[in-house]
Order: sequence, then C-alpha cells, then structure tokens
Amino acid sequence: ELTMSDEQKPKYFNLMTQGIGYVSRVRELSAKTGEGTFTCLTIAAIRGKPGDVKYTHFECTVAGEKTLETARLLRPFVLGKRKVLVGFTLSDAHAEGFIFKKGKYEGQPGVCLKGRLIRVPWAKVDGNVVYDERHLATA
Repeated sequence: ELTMSDEQKPKYFNLMTQGIGYVSRVRELSAKTGEGTFTCLTIAAIRGKPGDVKYTHFECTVAGEKTLETARLLRPFVLGKRKVLVGFTLSDAHAEGFIFKKGKYEGQPGVCLKGRLIRVPWAKVDGNVVYDERHLATA
C-alpha cells in the first residue's frame, strides 16, 4: 500500500486537454454573483482522420492574463466571420447537462462540454499566423 505524507498529497487534480480547433463566439459574460465579467469562447476541436474530421465543441472560460489578451486579439476576427484556428490547452474539461429552451429540440436534454482555456500557443486567421508565443520577445 502506498502512503503519502500531508506534504506529498495533491492539493488539486487537474485534467488537461490539448488540441487544435476553430474559435467562435468570443464574448464577455456577467458573473452569476453580479460581480464583474469574464470572457468565454467556443472551440470546435478537430478530431479524426484528415479528409474525414469531426468536431467536438467546448464552451471555454478564459483563464489567465496572457490567454485573455489572445482571446481579445482574436475577437474582431471571429466577429468578422473569419476562419480562426488555434492550438489550445484546456484544464478541467467536463460535461454539463441542460434542457433545450427553443428550436427543434425544445424541452429535450442536451450535454455541453466545458473547460477553462489556459493556453493558446498559436493562432491563424484564414491560414495566416496572427499569434505565435514562440516568437514573442521575452523581457
């Protein structure tokens, strides 16, 4: 049996998800507590074989100042309906159930995948690099 001292016991278990995907719906939302706002975006993560890809959509809360700056950089491109492709890292991806409120699925249950967007190492708009953290000057 493996035992750990109090110092060795984890303080938090973090599930990390990495991939590439298309960004849509960059938006500012009000906190449920009424105190402040936060930035969210949707990523359609790409999976599968080239030529036969599928998409998994994640509703992401942006976490961290650097990631927030990148989301704000990308927002005008998303609003302009441009193709915004990013590399991303999410933490704590999880599913949440909900009931559709309108449309053809009204009243039926659905599932939304959520996570915290903690890193965007690069971004392309219409195939052109607009952000690459490897080429940023370090202070």
